[in-house]
Amino acid sequence: MNWYLEPFKKYADFSGRARRKEYWLFNLFNLIITVALAFLDMFTGTFNEETGVGLLSGIYTVGVLIPGLAVSIRRLHDTGHSGWWILVNLVPLLGALVFIYFMVLDSKPGSNEYGPSPKGL
Repeated sequence: MNWYLEPFKKYADFSGRARRKEYWLFNLFNLIITVALAFLDMFTGTFNEETGVGLLSGIYTVGVLIPGLAVSIRRLHDTGHSGWWILVNLVPLLGALVFIYFMVLDSKPGSNEYGPSPKGL
């Protein structure tokens, strides 16, 4: 659970580095919570079929937007890439594949221009 809460502690901290574990567990918990809230929205009638978003899941998504961007940028830093590489997601399909590739790369050992290794090596 600490891996999920860590990005919230660094809410808008776009500097430094984040391990793969922090990034992927944060996203896994976000997916689980979003799906659960979407079901809750459907059962309570707060789901809007036109927009495809419910009240609770929409509020949650807005709440995790900044921490999600921050942990993604810190993860890019950990692989030795600039945070601007997050914009590669604007390229349809290929951009998402490149981004996922960066997210699964192992950390650059030792310190880099973005700070010391979060693995403590």
